[in-house]
Amino acid sequence: MNTSLPTRRSLLKTSLALGGAVAVASGEARAQDQKVPQEAVMYQPTPKDGQQCDACVNWVAPNGCKIVAGTISPKGYCVAFAPKEG
Repeated sequence: MNTSLPTRRSLLKTSLALGGAVAVASGEARAQDQKVPQEAVMYQPTPKDGQQCDACVNWVAPNGCKIVAGTISPKGYCVAFAPKEG
């Protein structure tokens, strides 16, 4: 067993905690008309498991996001990823 990989349970706990933090941060950001810092949502400029920014409901072409601050790569990823329907 490779102990350097996170367990499914730890990933779920982290995801739930981050999801709550993102929801709170998102609400605060909207209330203040500001966006969440990239570090807060673990933004990376590369896709993760087939998920990438330009397939997210928060994507704003050509290089932005509705909730994450700064320049965002279309091929990037963060924990706030929410796939577009359809």
